[in-house]
Amino acid sequence: MSSSLANTPAPIPEKPANTAAREWLAAFDAALTSRNLDAAVALFGAECYWRDLISFTWNICTQESPDQVRAMLAARLDDVAPSNWQLEGDASEAGGITEAWFTFETRLSRGRGLLRLKEEDGQSKAWTLLTSMVELKGHEEKTGEHRAAGAEHGVHKHRKSWSELKAEEAAQLGHSVQPEVVIIGGGQGGIALAARLRRLGVSHLVIEKNARPGDSWRNRYKSLCLHDPVWYDHLPYLPFPNDWPVFAPKDKIGDWLEAYVKIMEVNYWGSTQAKSCRFDEAAQRWDVAVERGGQTVLLHPKELVIALGVSGYANVPKIPGAETFEGDQHHSSRHPGPEACQGKKVVVLGSNNSAHDICAALWENDVDVTMVQRSSTHIAPSAALMELALGGLYSEQAVKNGIDHHKADLIFASVPYKIMHTFHIPVYEEMKRREADLYGRLEQAGFMLDFGVDGSGLFMKYLRRGSGYYIDVGASELVANGSIKLKSRANIERINPKSVTLTDGSELPCDVLVYATGFGSMNQWLVDLISPEVADRIGKVWGLGSDTPKDPGPWEGELRNMWKPTQVPHLWIHGGNLHQSRHYSQFLSLQLKARLAGIPTPVYGQAEVHHLR
Repeated sequence: MSSSLANTPAPIPEKPANTAAREWLAAFDAALTSRNLDAAVALFGAECYWRDLISFTWNICTQESPDQVRAMLAARLDDVAPSNWQLEGDASEAGGITEAWFTFETRLSRGRGLLRLKEEDGQSKAWTLLTSMVELKGHEEKTGEHRAAGAEHGVHKHRKSWSELKAEEAAQLGHSVQPEVVIIGGGQGGIALAARLRRLGVSHLVIEKNARPGDSWRNRYKSLCLHDPVWYDHLPYLPFPNDWPVFAPKDKIGDWLEAYVKIMEVNYWGSTQAKSCRFDEAAQRWDVAVERGGQTVLLHPKELVIALGVSGYANVPKIPGAETFEGDQHHSSRHPGPEACQGKKVVVLGSNNSAHDICAALWENDVDVTMVQRSSTHIAPSAALMELALGGLYSEQAVKNGIDHHKADLIFASVPYKIMHTFHIPVYEEMKRREADLYGRLEQAGFMLDFGVDGSGLFMKYLRRGSGYYIDVGASELVANGSIKLKSRANIERINPKSVTLTDGSELPCDVLVYATGFGSMNQWLVDLISPEVADRIGKVWGLGSDTPKDPGPWEGELRNMWKPTQVPHLWIHGGNLHQSRHYSQFLSLQLKARLAGIPTPVYGQAEVHHLR
């Protein structure tokens, strides 16, 4: 044996997790390429979930069994023509589950996904599979080495500057030049989507009734701040600076949104009210009437996006005697702040986020305040929530571990809604244990606590019903120690000139009545902007069909009508919190781009309408 061979180090054996993932991806690739459905389905476990973000289905939908996987592939495989499934980085193994990132291609797109394998009958079978579209071939974002040159070097007669071209675009858009997409609503959802459309070369226009971007935050009650941590809340392309506060105050968020609109060159019409929308079948376009500067302007986009948040109009209960009240009564969305309430007795009807925030701010300003709790509320202390529920994905430690918000979003998205509650139940069991003292004292004070119907806590409540919780940033201690007075298991039966009478027969003196009673269905926007008939064709928006309180069945598997094709062609719903606005705007923008580019987009798994508005 030569000395050179003797000194050659032995090859390092591949990690078992990498081997398992590579073998599964290779077998899946071969089965799909050969159109062998039996072989493809055999790679999935008896319990399996394949969630697709538009790459196979032009939809956001989840296949929840081997039979559903087979049906989807039978319908879509020839058209999609997937290929080149490659392991990305190293796979990992923990608790008998192998987790692997991968890339793939289809006839039209490039994608990225996440695979979880379990051993079944001595073989590695897919338990969960996420596939997501990253970009459309031939319509890539002009980023990195493909970015635009910007300034045109050299000498050119009659050259127009960047600012002149921008002014020209602004003057023409909506008048001599029609936008391809109109987005009604200029909050975080609307501008996140618009920024992505700009990157894709899609002509767009955001319509917002408030004067400035960010006003939807600025105009809320003084103490409002983000209850989600900064790592969860980045907007597309432009993350917050690394010294941005963990929980940003509302006005700081408002200023950031305004700057974002300018930096990302979002086409934005403030002080503009959408009045009516009608789809012209003959012209295959929308007629959108907006009021701007005292004039009616008609817009004619091909696609219309409603981005007005996850709620409809303020929900103000009709209570006998309201017209006799001599004090001030208003919804929480119009709460002026604690200064206007000093020296007065305030009653706040409600016990979720807004109610707690308003009550705490009133207490800080020495205002006598009573919270009226009608039904139980889930309380999640912020520090515990950050550590137990979000820390693994959205935290400084997660970033140090190589999990930025892009990767975190896909990990989050890879957990099918059907089993998501099972991931959350242990989190909230641990929260109960850690926060036993606070919870005990809250219950002693009379506060009605819950952890969701199945103990799955905050995020499942948010997905199922969009309400019923408070992320505790301090107010719960004030309730527990009596600083914020509490009347629970009661509602307001009657409003008197200077008091309110509760259903338990008690009477509370009252100078200011705040309705922290949430918002109605976002479907009402569709009724008023388009028609009741269109609102009913789309049906209920939000919720999973979990058959839990305020989320009636049947099971639907995805959020109703959000970020995906609705039963009304060319009409889309966009919104959610900052995380959802960021993440799902990617897939909505790609759906819009494909349609506007004339790319066929046959939708698989179109959701049925089970509940009208």
